[in-house]
Amino acid sequence: MKEKMTAETDEFARALIEGAADFNVRLTPDQIARLRKYHQLLTAWNARLHLTGPCSPAEFATRHVLESLFASEHLPAGARVADVGSGAGLPIIPCLIARSDLSAKLIEASRKKAIFLREALRATRIEKAEVIAERFESLPTPEVDVITCRALERFGEMLPQLIAWAPPGSTLLLFGGPELSARLSALGIEHEAVPLPRAKRRLLLVARR
Repeated sequence: MKEKMTAETDEFARALIEGAADFNVRLTPDQIARLRKYHQLLTAWNARLHLTGPCSPAEFATRHVLESLFASEHLPAGARVADVGSGAGLPIIPCLIARSDLSAKLIEASRKKAIFLREALRATRIEKAEVIAERFESLPTPEVDVITCRALERFGEMLPQLIAWAPPGSTLLLFGGPELSARLSALGIEHEAVPLPRAKRRLLLVARR
């Protein structure tokens, strides 16, 4: 079992290193080691909590971690971030590992997933972050610069509430497809739709509140 886990984390690390340039990402050996620990922990918890869908270590590195890190170039220096519907910790945990200047609130309604998130922060030595086990709409508007959201239940339906909840002047970094971009346009929200590398339809949507 231990040999299988080591082989999987090795595959994950190789895919990170090989794909980093495509996503304009640079990682130090320490950051790669912490991301390996994160992948290992998520794999161990995934069977119980269904944090992500089934995928190979290489696919997890590309589709989940590198796509998350692709958003970090839209995070200003010292940004305060609220990650809504954190679930598996994407995109915020990879960004916090790569960017020590960031601080974040991880907002996750599921208490069980919130326990995983706290353990992931501890295991990857992330200090400037806290987990809030509540629905975002039950919380006051946070004092943050950026809202990130990768996988929110009923995303299109909840989008107006998320936009209203975001503080004025903040940036929203949302992951989705053309349908989510069209929904933003229908709501009158100006945004940039940035194609994600190695993806056919997935977009990083950069919107201003």
